[in-house]
Amino acid sequence: MDMQPIPARVGDYNLQDYDSFRENFTWEDVKRKFSWHTTGKVNMAYEALDRHAENPERKDKLALIYSSSTREETLTFLELSKLSNKFANVLRKYEVNKGDRVFLFMPQRPEFYTVFFGILKIGAIAGPLFDEFMEQAVYDRLEDSEATVLVTTEELLERVPYQELPHLKKIIVVGDTSNKESIFISYDEEMAAATDVFPIEWVDLEDGMLIHYTPGSTGKSKGVYHVHHAMVQHYATAEWVLDLKPYDIYFSTANPGWVAGTSYGIFAPWLHGITNVVVDGERTPENYYETLEKYNVSVWYTSPTVLRLLISQGEKVTKNYNLLALRHIVSGGQQLNPELITWGLKELNLRIHDTWLMTETGAQLIANLPCDEIKPGSMGKAIPGIEAAIIDNAGNELPPKQMGNLAIKADWPAMMRKIWNNPGQYESYFMDGWYITGDSAYVDEDGYFWFQGRLDDVIHTSGERVGPFEVESKLIEHPAVLEAGVIGKPDPKHGEVIKAFITLNPGYEESVELLEEIRGFISNTLSANAAPDEIVVKEEIPKTRSGKIMRHLLKSWEQGVDEGLEI
Repeated sequence: MDMQPIPARVGDYNLQDYDSFRENFTWEDVKRKFSWHTTGKVNMAYEALDRHAENPERKDKLALIYSSSTREETLTFLELSKLSNKFANVLRKYEVNKGDRVFLFMPQRPEFYTVFFGILKIGAIAGPLFDEFMEQAVYDRLEDSEATVLVTTEELLERVPYQELPHLKKIIVVGDTSNKESIFISYDEEMAAATDVFPIEWVDLEDGMLIHYTPGSTGKSKGVYHVHHAMVQHYATAEWVLDLKPYDIYFSTANPGWVAGTSYGIFAPWLHGITNVVVDGERTPENYYETLEKYNVSVWYTSPTVLRLLISQGEKVTKNYNLLALRHIVSGGQQLNPELITWGLKELNLRIHDTWLMTETGAQLIANLPCDEIKPGSMGKAIPGIEAAIIDNAGNELPPKQMGNLAIKADWPAMMRKIWNNPGQYESYFMDGWYITGDSAYVDEDGYFWFQGRLDDVIHTSGERVGPFEVESKLIEHPAVLEAGVIGKPDPKHGEVIKAFITLNPGYEESVELLEEIRGFISNTLSANAAPDEIVVKEEIPKTRSGKIMRHLLKSWEQGVDEGLEI
């Protein structure tokens, strides 16, 4: 990328000197922050919730500020602790035990968090599902996990094929339970009868806590299994990357059906006792701005998809809102295009800090830290305690500026511990002590990592390798281009040529002249080799529900294959 580095601003950051801190850091330093380091009694729910509820100075602090079009509600740490105790007692009544899988198929309402922590308190394994999943996606995950209990709402119940799931013993329904089948339990009735005192189930750091399902290479989703030990890294990255402080009001746009939504929508803020804002319902630019203003949000964790939505409203829209409380923005879930960083500086007078994590990593491993300069387009540096490298297919570490496999030295605290019911697939991720991420990247001389695409997405053209992300980022810098997806198209002479699919900004119409102008823009600002041989204008670029470009679908379009969407 040709943008100049953006220097760090002077500030009272939790991490002030990356190099010296990293040199002397050990994970044991973080473990001393937890009560179990002294007591030996481990449970994520205790550290994120009950510990604050037992603290006279923090028990009445707001843990949750919830807002939707029909409901406004707040819960203190003490109130949420008692509610989750009640739900833990409900689960215990129905003989749910340590290690059982209890899944949540619910919107982001206060009941979700009550249920989530109640599951952890009995030592069971929580499985949050994205509330926009349809019947097949719900079935696949419940069937593979052999979940015995599902908690859902009356609105979502029609998408649960419970008759086809022999392991599913009970469905706890928030809302109407007029269906009298024995499998159904009324959440409201059970919670009204339950006591708010519960003897928490103490677990081992390596005991199961969470299963997140993520699409696999075969199309069948895989269950990524995480343990309580992950809290160490959630706590640390909340301190270094999110830069959370006791006075902060925190807002995450990540859905807890995905790993970013649990790690950085639940665990990270509440391990630090921070007030967490949750907004449910329609996501519009106005709703985002109003949330930031209304609740005086100071730290915002969001995604490029959301930021692009704000940009689509045009310049100077932010002038209509008082965002003076906002001091720090972190982005995750997809790679952050440089033009979004430019927009943040111009419109919000704030740097936007990109981060990198995967479902399998459980937490951020590479990030742009507040104390360091940002190189727009870069993932940032490996956080303290993490060894990252670029390696070739034989496991040899590559020098700077050479594209290869992004790899992480195992083990880190939040690393997945298994793929549910598939040990062979789990083992396939590792080579000579390295976790092979499946991402292609390079590292520069300063230790900044640069994402190029998934390994299967890298384009081999005329003997060179081109990362699609870099071309996509440059394409959307052109004023006519709203979104872009880039793939390699087989070519007998060059191996592959670059083909781009784009959508246009309002006010622009497709023409031969415009497409040639866009192609020339890439050739002149990036390189002639990176200029697309073909550019196709589409009404929409296909993306997953979490906002990642579905390049496999673009390839299917190119091949004339009608391939269904996956999440």
